[in-house]
Amino acid sequence: MNSDNKKVLERLQRGNEIYVSSDQNVGDVSLQLRSKTAKEGQHPYAIVITCSDSRVIPDAIFSAGIGELFVIRVAGNVLDNHQLGSIEYAFSHLDANVIVMLGHTKCGAIIAAQNSHGTTDKFIRYIIEDITEAIGEETDDHKATVLNVKHGVNIIRNAFHDHPDIEDGELDVIGAVYDIETGVVEWIED
Repeated sequence: MNSDNKKVLERLQRGNEIYVSSDQNVGDVSLQLRSKTAKEGQHPYAIVITCSDSRVIPDAIFSAGIGELFVIRVAGNVLDNHQLGSIEYAFSHLDANVIVMLGHTKCGAIIAAQNSHGTTDKFIRYIIEDITEAIGEETDDHKATVLNVKHGVNIIRNAFHDHPDIEDGELDVIGAVYDIETGVVEWIED
């Protein structure tokens, strides 16, 4: 990880520490910042791919304000070409070079995959199939979440390993799991 990306990771880690010890979101959502980003555009320091779960709020989790995180949300934090296109946009056009694949405990999509037994709803099945590919027969909530996160990290790394807009060592993809009860983010080693 290069020094700039390491600083971004440290900023995310500090933001989570602030969140865990606070009762409110401390990110800047002021009128001044809204006006500034409306005029000057967004310059997020990180991309966060996470679940659509209403208990998972990346801006709060990392104590971020307006324009600081480029957040992509989809049930089960699964990836297809739409999410990969959003990632590509964020690093190619907004210079966000740290990607966080953020899973969470007690994920309904993972629980659904664990309990699907081959039967799923019409469109939900695509999410279930992707998660099942990632977690296999794993029944432990935490282990399944980590497997799903690692699967997503690998998809991103493989999709962009030879991208023309990325110089060697410029882009870092990091896995993490958010505990919905404690608020703590666990950073997943490769």
